[in-house]
Amino acid sequence: MVHEDTLPLSTQPKTSGRILAVAERLAQTRGFNGFSYADIAADLAITKASLHYHFATKAELGRALIARYAERFAEGLAEIDKAADVETRIRRYMKLYESVLVRDRMCLCGMFAAEYETLPAAMQQELRHFFNINEIWLIRNLESGRKAGRLRFEGSATGTVRLLIAALEGAMLLARAYGEPARFTATAKRLLAELRASRSSRGPAKRPAKSAPKNRRP
Repeated sequence: MVHEDTLPLSTQPKTSGRILAVAERLAQTRGFNGFSYADIAADLAITKASLHYHFATKAELGRALIARYAERFAEGLAEIDKAADVETRIRRYMKLYESVLVRDRMCLCGMFAAEYETLPAAMQQELRHFFNINEIWLIRNLESGRKAGRLRFEGSATGTVRLLIAALEGAMLLARAYGEPARFTATAKRLLAELRASRSSRGPAKRPAKSAPKNRRP
């Protein structure tokens, strides 16, 4: 994914895009309730009135943040889908999380989920939409991977996917708390190893060979 706030100022989008880029950085490091319009205005050297012109309320800004983040994440998933091997797709999916963590940030929607009860209803709806995008994509890939004999897991793909997302989000939190992104990397590798089918189990299941009939005495 392209991170707009890492681009030179001359190549960044106009004011509304720059506002979103700064707000996203603040939200990913402090949470939605951890920054104000004054923080954004100071960072961009603009007035709070200019901020309100583009985003009348912070709730409107928050909804735009999630929608933009979800759109970019969906674009990332579409790019990952070009990989033929399902294991590669799952590995690259996990890398999306890691690419955020190594920049000393958290998943935007993971941060917002921790503040869910304090968010406006419109933001809550956008937040669920983001996680639905993730679930649908992962379910499709896990089901196809198991059908092809490339992945293995017990029970439904839905249950496994929800466990996977929870583990990745939780691993990000702990890695950031310790200041050790390697903790996340190790967890992601372990999760993928648990999903990877052994070579002996890949491919369609073989029927057990019939044992030769025993000689019966007359």
